[in-house]
Amino acid sequence: MLLREWRQRRRLSQLDLALSADTSARHLSYVETGRSRPSRTMVLRLCEALEVPLRDRNTLLLAADYAPAYRESSLDDVSLTSVRTALTTMLTAHEPYPAVVVDRLWNVVTGNAAMSVLMHGVPDHLLLPQPNVYRLVLHPEGLAGRLVNLGQVRELFLERLARQVGASGDARLSALYDEVSRYPRLPDPPDEPRVDAAQPSPFEVPIRVRTPAGELSMFSTMATFGAPADVTLSELAIELFYPLDEFTATALRAMAAAVNPSSA
Repeated sequence: MLLREWRQRRRLSQLDLALSADTSARHLSYVETGRSRPSRTMVLRLCEALEVPLRDRNTLLLAADYAPAYRESSLDDVSLTSVRTALTTMLTAHEPYPAVVVDRLWNVVTGNAAMSVLMHGVPDHLLLPQPNVYRLVLHPEGLAGRLVNLGQVRELFLERLARQVGASGDARLSALYDEVSRYPRLPDPPDEPRVDAAQPSPFEVPIRVRTPAGELSMFSTMATFGAPADVTLSELAIELFYPLDEFTATALRAMAAAVNPSSA
């Protein structure tokens, strides 16, 4: 049943999946109906063809009466020391620009000092016990009240989360989508671009946020670890924010220097 769900989620026929996994459609049909028990190798091959996340590959293996293939370590585990070092290096090197590490549910694992620019004024109930990117951005008491292009950002975030729910079938992500999509919508603020704004943005939806230093415009990139063999590692993503214009770059450098003069 789990295998059928993943195949249907990927919109593949039994024949399509069988060809990708180097097996027969008949054998795959028997596996899906429970008439045939797949080998451990076959389960992993089908998971690879379906691009099933490591956490769910373990679930499929357990359903087939096999031991999980991938360990799930705590980020504090000694085996992930090099990972923690890499994350710290990346986050620190990215300053004075904001950067954050998130897990599969968009909970904030850690961030750099420059993230305070985006966290400014956010109430404690959105930060504790663990901040969540979607709650921080879309909650009326979070970043939403300071976003110049709130409507655009809200639409982009909800579309992205909906795609992730559809691709993963994750119940907790689905619950998060239901929660944040029901937040009261704030009225769209007047769109008044700065007079010193640079050329039109190459990004359809940049992040435009009001701060004490003025309106900052940023875009972001997402980075993940290549070929992870640990569930925790496979679910981490690093979001790096970059200034979209010189005004924003200068303001971010100035704010960082005010907090830490040695960084100037």
